[in-house]
Amino acid sequence: MKPDGIILETRRLTKEFKGFVAVSAVDLKVRRGTIHALIGPNGAGKTTCFNLLTKFLAPSSGQILFNGTDITHEKPAHIARRGIVRSFQISAVFPHLTVLENVRVALQRRLGTSFHFWRSERTLSRLDARALELLREVGLEADAGALAVELSYGRKRALEIATTLAMEPELMLLDEPTQGMGIEDVDRIRRLIKKVAADRTVLMVEHNMSVVASIADTITVLQRGATLAEGPYAEVSRNPAVIEAYMGSAQTELQGAH
Repeated sequence: MKPDGIILETRRLTKEFKGFVAVSAVDLKVRRGTIHALIGPNGAGKTTCFNLLTKFLAPSSGQILFNGTDITHEKPAHIARRGIVRSFQISAVFPHLTVLENVRVALQRRLGTSFHFWRSERTLSRLDARALELLREVGLEADAGALAVELSYGRKRALEIATTLAMEPELMLLDEPTQGMGIEDVDRIRRLIKKVAADRTVLMVEHNMSVVASIADTITVLQRGATLAEGPYAEVSRNPAVIEAYMGSAQTELQGAH
């Protein structure tokens, strides 16, 4: 554990695609126990940055450090085992398994017993107890027996957060957790992120500025792959360069989310 409280750090992280620089020399420091939001206009490099952190993409140059250890060249599976777990922009649940079974599959993955469906009932019932705890944490205990396909969109995202929690993340990466949601679901997920972040670190990409304003401790604004500004929301949202980057309706949203 790093003594200065930085759980994740990037140093001049860069990704080029055939001459196009998608992420340009980004220096990011995520403090342990905080909610850190990556925001920026479309095409700013936010998702590419996430793909670099989880090693779905290899950086062109720069470094990624987790708990002070250089993980720049590690494989995605190693990154996950270290405790960096990503929840995807597109809901990633098994639609025809029950809500409980979805969490149990994630628990089996964590234990390295994936697809061992012939394991003893005792093992599975132990997993069931933990799965129910996780469902309780995300407010889905009453839906344990329902098929995932029957859940509303917002509840599917809550289930996805439960399966992410089942992997026991030290750092949760949330990719657009409220995308495509109505107001009620947005509020549910916002409160859920705040709750699960109480004893974890969260790095999130999010377009909804009211969500970012209400829960993020630190915000990094990207524009054209580079860091434009960083700091608490109140400070960042008043930054003239940030306001200019968010021209039009997004600008109004940025200032109106106080």
